Amino acid sequence: MENQLKETCLNGCHRSLGATMVPFAGYDMPVEYSGLDAEHTAVRTRCGLFDVSHMGEIKISGPQATEFVDHIFTGHAAAMNIGQALYGMMTNAEGGIVDDLLVYRLAAQEWLLVINAANIDKDIAWVARQLKDYDVTLSDCCADYGQIALQGPDSERLLAEALGIDGSDLGFYTFKTLADGTIVSRTGYTGEDGFEIYSTPGIIVQMWERLIAAGVEPCGLGCRDTLRFEAGLPLYGNELADDISPLEAGLGMFVALDKPGGFIGCDALRAQKAEGLKRRLVGLEIEGGATARHGFEVLDLDGAVVGHVTTGYNSLTLGRNIAMALVDARYATLGTSLQVRIRRRTVPATVIKKRFYTPNYKK
Repeated sequence: MENQLKETCLNGCHRSLGATMVPFAGYDMPVEYSGLDAEHTAVRTRCGLFDVSHMGEIKISGPQATEFVDHIFTGHAAAMNIGQALYGMMTNAEGGIVDDLLVYRLAAQEWLLVINAANIDKDIAWVARQLKDYDVTLSDCCADYGQIALQGPDSERLLAEALGIDGSDLGFYTFKTLADGTIVSRTGYTGEDGFEIYSTPGIIVQMWERLIAAGVEPCGLGCRDTLRFEAGLPLYGNELADDISPLEAGLGMFVALDKPGGFIGCDALRAQKAEGLKRRLVGLEIEGGATARHGFEVLDLDGAVVGHVTTGYNSLTLGRNIAMALVDARYATLGTSLQVRIRRRTVPATVIKKRFYTPNYKK
């Protein structure tokens, strides 16, 4: 008997809106409502609403909580202020990525780690294995939270009008905790200004219904992927993996190699940097209308395989056929001519910056 799909607290809302539902990371999730193009455009030009309740939440607390988070996290946790969020990774001893995550400093010795849905069980087990030398408590809070993401240029206005929450005091990657325990953060995964809200499942359902009633476009996993891709944001399992390092993925700015005490995998990443990278994640512009998909081979002009596509789309915003690919480092220079094998033929491609779309975050 197959494992039954889990449902988020908003599953009934999705079905009442006629969403197309698909299995994703063990959950029954909406892939689209009105259609990928309409939802993508709504987020870029107005506002869209996503159910991200499938994401995982872990709390770390105790006398050595900050020291422990710094031990497992590539960013510098001790340097963060209460009310600040930070993106980064957990890496294994070889420098590969266990997961990428958001870290929230809730209090001096209390932290919220937000992890990818597909990695929840793996991540919790991995974090638990690192606890033995630290006086901390690990709490699995996945069932305690629902989460929505309100994204787009109108998000601050709609947050206030529909939910009565003033987000104007929040800078990018900061958050506040409301009286009922709801966390409102100015973060997102679309390349647009926006907010991610964590609260009890009941409150999240109420917020969703009020935002939909206010005319916000419900959005599915389909445009979540096209939006993040255009903004050059990575997806675990595509651009990130246990055998891909943050440096290879172009995420060195989120790796504090010089922080006191280092972190798990720090020595391996220092060595990798000193030796020089053998692979790099790049952007590609591909000629013609055929779309390169995850796993398609990238070749040099002599036909030798030099890498593979991690994500590819015909960009809805830019009208260009683009991809991200992990390639041998000697082919990573901007302007390098390559080829991509798309099914039975090869098509020309050129290395370009992998941030295809300039994000519109609040300054």
